[in-house]
Amino acid sequence: MLTEERHRIILQLLKEKEIVHVQELVEALSSSESTIRRDLSQLEEKKLLKRVHGGASLLKQKGEELSISEKSSKNSEEKERIAEYAASLIRDGDCIYFDAGTTVFAMIPYIQAKDLIVVTNGVTHITPLLEKGMNTYVVGGYVKGKTNAIIGQRAIESLTGYRFDKCFIGVNGIHSEYGFTTPDPEEATIKSKAISLGQQVYVLADHSKLHEVTFSKIAQLEEAVIITNENDDDILKDFKNKTSIISI
Repeated sequence: MLTEERHRIILQLLKEKEIVHVQELVEALSSSESTIRRDLSQLEEKKLLKRVHGGASLLKQKGEELSISEKSSKNSEEKERIAEYAASLIRDGDCIYFDAGTTVFAMIPYIQAKDLIVVTNGVTHITPLLEKGMNTYVVGGYVKGKTNAIIGQRAIESLTGYRFDKCFIGVNGIHSEYGFTTPDPEEATIKSKAISLGQQVYVLADHSKLHEVTFSKIAQLEEAVIITNENDDDILKDFKNKTSIISI
């Protein structure tokens, strides 16, 4: 079977099922696993699908922002593992920035370091940070109801005077070409500003965020280290060429 015909069948199966597995394609196309994996890589380069562990899914341009409760319920076990590891990177006396993301929020109970100074734009972060006795600063600005993130020009201005040992950022999409993205341009702007102020920057993202693109660009891949639960080298190889990845 010609390559073009295999690609057509793969895309047709994806339209029908949204997710297809490598073994399923091997059987449907009577092709080797190495051939199918090569086909998936080629189609991903053309931005026609997203490789996932064991197969591929449709690549969708996402513009809708989920609420905090919706985000928190997705891949919660993976987020907890990522959050626990990220918290272990914090050292006594650090000045840190906590983005309003739900995986970043999940870090707070795991923090063991002392004498921290924390700056955040996450409204939901404030109470648990204070309960742990953290020295906490909150940026000023407009509170976005859906994500409880403080955004806008005032938030950007209030960040400008700070510098951080470590920044922890949540994103909605990570793509080898388009970098880190999120649906809201104003949230993208404050995330980008925080990244520029950090000595060490970590993006926390479960496997579902990889090879995804949303509306607003935050930063290039090389501007942050990715912490993820994904450990499939075939999926991670495009990212490893551009930045450091910690798989947990």
